[in-house]
Amino acid sequence: MRDMYHYFRWAFALTAVGLALAFWLGWGYSHSAAGAFSFLLIAAVLAVLEVSLSFDNAIVNANRLKDMSPVWQHRFLTWGIVIAVFGMRILFPLLIVVIAAGIGPFEALDLAATRPAEYARIVGSAHVSIAAFGGAFLMMVALTYFIDEGKEIDWIAALERRLRACASIRGLEIGFVLAVVLLFVWLLPPRTEGNFLFAAVAGLLTFLAVEVLGQVLDRASLAAETARAGLGAFLYLEVLDASFSFDGVIGAFALTQNLFLIAIGLGIGALYVRSMTIMLVEKNTLAEFRYLEHGAFWSILILSLIMFLQTMMHVPEVVTGLLGAVLIGLAFFSSLRFRRHHEAT
Repeated sequence: MRDMYHYFRWAFALTAVGLALAFWLGWGYSHSAAGAFSFLLIAAVLAVLEVSLSFDNAIVNANRLKDMSPVWQHRFLTWGIVIAVFGMRILFPLLIVVIAAGIGPFEALDLAATRPAEYARIVGSAHVSIAAFGGAFLMMVALTYFIDEGKEIDWIAALERRLRACASIRGLEIGFVLAVVLLFVWLLPPRTEGNFLFAAVAGLLTFLAVEVLGQVLDRASLAAETARAGLGAFLYLEVLDASFSFDGVIGAFALTQNLFLIAIGLGIGALYVRSMTIMLVEKNTLAEFRYLEHGAFWSILILSLIMFLQTMMHVPEVVTGLLGAVLIGLAFFSSLRFRRHHEAT
């Protein structure tokens, strides 16, 4: 219990601050205790939503962070959380409105404060592009993990071995993603397929650009005798976090149209994801539970498909969160069973 408090003490403290801010914000908008408590409850639900959707993100972050130098680990866990909370939970929705409505950033901020319903409508109108970009990026993340000759451990062995055997086929991951994108372009209603295709290709190219840049920067790091992964891994994790955030930010508008309340709720959740990431790295949990990482990447693959599906139908966020939790839970219990069997022999 003491260990848990050590890792989550800042998250607990800032949760209290965030919920107090949500209460104050609700009082300011409604001038009533009922409205204030309503804002507080929504903030708590948003925080839980963010944690449930991003637990796999914490596992993937930990996988990358363990290979980074202490300096870059610290930078990701400090600067990265600032970018995650303020960049993705506040600036990103504002940027959507700035581009979609053709207005300035201060006008978008005023719109969020004074006309939240119109603000939410504009953000919702960009949902197809957001889902296509995030879905393509996350699908590449998952497939690159499974289609890898260097991968030595398999969880769903029959399937993962076949995927690993396909690693010698160059560009297979890209071809698979493009095939899925073309399928959805064919299924989507008229006048939306163009935006979907453009955003999905942009997501694919962003993944490739980050991978190339990461390799170049990592080579420069080696030349400078620093850790194997530095700035390149930092950029990769930031884009990955952004892709995970798309689902939570868009889903949050189903609960409230208040940008500031969304930022508070999702920001609280992001703090818990950060604390989980630190715990996974320092306690070397991924090495102790050998299949946990596999469950996270299967969850990412499912999430990418759900993001594509959301361009045609509404998929409740609770479904996304439960599927991810089930996959990670199964991987956790498989890891426990392997460890017991290994210790017994």
